[in-house]
Amino acid sequence: MADISVQVLDDGPLLVTGEFDLQDGSGSGMTKDEGRPIALCRCGASENKPFCDGLHKNCGFSSSVKA
Repeated sequence: MADISVQVLDDGPLLVTGEFDLQDGSGSGMTKDEGRPIALCRCGASENKPFCDGLHKNCGFSSSVKA
């Protein structure tokens, strides 16, 4: 599981790219499209958690994380 990238998007989700497994809180595997990046919700408003569905644009979420 090398070459995984997590990008914090300003005012938006975490964008995860690379080869990885996604698990829920109990360790069960979650379905994702192999080889495609996923966007994980940071705002808490998504109706498809843990995935981003774009509702951060309408709920006033703001975050710009700089290294």
